Amino acid sequence: MGVVLRGGKILDKKGERSLDVAIDPDGKISETGKKLEGDIEVDCSGCIITSGLVDLHVHLREPGNEEAETIETGARSGSLGGFTALVAMPNTEPATDCLAVVEQIKTLGNSSSCEIVPSAAMTVGRQGREMVQMGELVDNGIGIFTDDGTGVQDPQLMRRLMEYSVGLQSRLGRPVILAQHCEVNELAEGGYMHEGEWSSFLGIPGQPSEAEELMVMRDIALSKMTGARIHFQHLSTAGSVQMVREAKASGLPVTAEATTHHFTLTDSACSCYDPVFKVHPPLRTETDVAAIKKGLKDGTIDAIATDHAPHSQHSKEMPFDQAPPGMLGLETALSLSLEHSGLDVPEVLELLSWKPAQIAGVANRHGMTIEKNNSANICVIDLDEKWTVSGKKMASRSSNTPYEGWNLRGRVRHTINEGNLVVFDGESVQ
Repeated sequence: MGVVLRGGKILDKKGERSLDVAIDPDGKISETGKKLEGDIEVDCSGCIITSGLVDLHVHLREPGNEEAETIETGARSGSLGGFTALVAMPNTEPATDCLAVVEQIKTLGNSSSCEIVPSAAMTVGRQGREMVQMGELVDNGIGIFTDDGTGVQDPQLMRRLMEYSVGLQSRLGRPVILAQHCEVNELAEGGYMHEGEWSSFLGIPGQPSEAEELMVMRDIALSKMTGARIHFQHLSTAGSVQMVREAKASGLPVTAEATTHHFTLTDSACSCYDPVFKVHPPLRTETDVAAIKKGLKDGTIDAIATDHAPHSQHSKEMPFDQAPPGMLGLETALSLSLEHSGLDVPEVLELLSWKPAQIAGVANRHGMTIEKNNSANICVIDLDEKWTVSGKKMASRSSNTPYEGWNLRGRVRHTINEGNLVVFDGESVQ
């Protein structure tokens, strides 16, 4: 049955226009125009209609840690947050380092409420010692490789990965992306928050900014040497942002993302010793937050990602030094970006939709303009809706949000994935 989105304002990379949107059962936009009719008419009055959001950095935990999340529950959280595509990180158990695990994730994702885009590990078991069979994975459509959760420590191995990625681009038909979690283990080991005034005051060992920045510097140099496409995950320091800015100015093929928590929270949040605020890379200073916001505004940072990292309640109730790092992000990312990034609405949507779609290699079906014959991956946003964050009310199997009790404005009203209405009036229908 055909669906019509009525009474809203389209906002995409072509600009604004007040038109209805008709969607065919085959998952394509059949028409835009005035006073369209369909079998199902969805009220979008007072809302903007835009392309579905794309998250470059999500931990879906399946296979191996289904107590915290599954692909189905993570996808449902994504849909409620307006996402129609999620790039799944490979730190599963077993690690997503071979075709068998990739195929398992694809199969599980086929029945979920948004597209699951598997990434693969750069090294076998994410152990940083031996390169995965990149050619086989590329030949089966994998375009993003990352050992996220740790960075590749060996510069010679990282150089080899970059050289292989360049050689494999012709087989993939687009650039092969190496996404790096920049953290030098020798500097970060034993640190549980940012090293600075607050870590000294709280007596919690810290990680210095240099633990991130040294690897950013190294990989920029290796990208210059090899021509490889490098994507820097969850930048968190002013120094990292400036190095990426300079690399882009010199024409290097680098991109970067920042998370919502790294531009909304600082290391002072750890003063309550609550592990819900423990994350890697750690929450930084007000100066770093300001630098992240500036990088988002001036184009240094290409995407807002969530680093959605669900953890079971009992694991997050452990002492700060023992609890795992990470926090939920899918259902709060849009609202936080609208309210706390310092960006206007079109800029937020660019960083959450069409720019990450390009990096993820899914721009032929996500982040597209709302026009006839384009894929119907769409979210409808009520910019004025006020709501209060509650971890227990989220679709995730976990509830470790650092924004518990925050009052936010702006929320997804409807989400359409491949022409299917998966969120209606703010409620999941799958």
